Amino acid sequence: MSLTKRKRSNENEQLLENGDITSINNRSNIKGDEINIAVLLFLYTLQGIPLGLAGAVPMLLQNKGITYTQQAEFSFVNWPFSIKLLWAPVVDAIFWPEFGRRKTWLVPVQYLIGIVMIIMSYSMTDWLGRDEQAPHMTILTISFLFLNFLAATQDIAVDGWALTMLQRRNVGHASTCNTVGQTAGFFLGYVLFLALESPYFCNKYIRTIPEETGLVTLSGFLLFWGWVFIVTTTVVAIFKHEDNDQISLKESEPKGINDIVNAYKQLLTIVKLPSVRTLALVLFTAKIGFCASDAVSGLKLVEAGVPREDMALLAVPLVPVQIIMPVILAKYTTGPMPLSLWLRAFPLRLLVGPLAAALVALTPSLLGDSGPSYFYLFILMMLYVFHQTCLYCMFVAVMAFFAKVSDPAVGGTYMTLLNTVSNLGTNWPNTLALWAIDHLTYKTCNASELTDNTCSTQLETEVCKNSGGTCDVRIDGFYIEVVICLAVGFLWLQWGKKTINRLQRLPTTAWQIGRNR
Repeated sequence: MSLTKRKRSNENEQLLENGDITSINNRSNIKGDEINIAVLLFLYTLQGIPLGLAGAVPMLLQNKGITYTQQAEFSFVNWPFSIKLLWAPVVDAIFWPEFGRRKTWLVPVQYLIGIVMIIMSYSMTDWLGRDEQAPHMTILTISFLFLNFLAATQDIAVDGWALTMLQRRNVGHASTCNTVGQTAGFFLGYVLFLALESPYFCNKYIRTIPEETGLVTLSGFLLFWGWVFIVTTTVVAIFKHEDNDQISLKESEPKGINDIVNAYKQLLTIVKLPSVRTLALVLFTAKIGFCASDAVSGLKLVEAGVPREDMALLAVPLVPVQIIMPVILAKYTTGPMPLSLWLRAFPLRLLVGPLAAALVALTPSLLGDSGPSYFYLFILMMLYVFHQTCLYCMFVAVMAFFAKVSDPAVGGTYMTLLNTVSNLGTNWPNTLALWAIDHLTYKTCNASELTDNTCSTQLETEVCKNSGGTCDVRIDGFYIEVVICLAVGFLWLQWGKKTINRLQRLPTTAWQIGRNR
């Protein structure tokens, strides 16, 4: 979800920051821009690789005995794209004019991504845990967090370069490159990697003679893409030059500290608006009711026996739907009350939690010895389609509202700020949901001499194992969390519905920053 939000926000930022909507609306003609479009598409694809791998690692770890608290720790790797606004003004202001405004950041950042991937590849097998050894969660988290920080910085540079790389009439194609490229990169790093890494998938669909390993490992995948980053970045650095003809001389010069400070002051001015603060509170708390289904249900299905590659492949048939759905929903969000669609989808999305919990509970009895049946996969697909439909209704509606209320005087900054708050409103509940599972789960040791052992700490768990027993789950915290999220979600809706309707009725002046300067 965060990927899609980021893509859509990039499109709005580009249009609004440029301030020349008329020329963008002119009929485009890509003649002369074919290579530029290909370069942008490739750069955005590279950007999606670390994101896809960061999504695949939790699936690899789920059956290695790690706790949900450790999964929560790793979920912080998804935060850099949600908070890139914090350092975006610096990337935009400091550069080496002779080398290129965007290449100043793009080239060294992509070299760093490649180098970090290659270094990680030599230790990744140990970090994931050899044989019965536990994964090294702290170093895994730090490594992928840094990798995604670099990818987010590359995103800032590429978004800015797209404005001058393409001819004015073709700037609108930048958002298409963004969407298609990042989706393709995420597919390669997540779906394709999990499929090729899986012995189950390779033996079933590719090999004629079964083997105990997949076709690739995470170490080999990182090594390959690390060298791809280094080689292609060298080509871009040597052969692709920036064209600053489309921006003024003043804009092509590095900005001073005062300009950077003014950019942050502009953000503060927007935040001071009472309407923006209220909207931020809505965005920051609205998704608490969804966090159990969004963050935990997929991992619980893998834990229950669903192959992780089957979970990843569910996303493939829905890619066309995800592209078409925003177009279909646009007619419901173009009026004066775009969040009305958001409010209608909210309670339906809350129901995904109980439905997912029911499927998790039934999964062990529905799975066959040879893996999930087509009937089971059909049920899982229908649940996924229902969830994605609700999610996209809310996404399209809230993006339409952002575009409606953003002050054109600072459109790009305004949109980016609202998207940042919205993305943070997704990340912190999901991290909290993963952390809370272990604390809400009740276990007991089945060793006869340890009836009082509840396996609530690592020490008690070790004592139970050393006594020849195992920790049996009496009450799974996932089900408790689903109930809590459902209750909190419907309670939030009682406040949120009134607040959102009030925000939609506010005049345009309530969202403008002129009176706060």
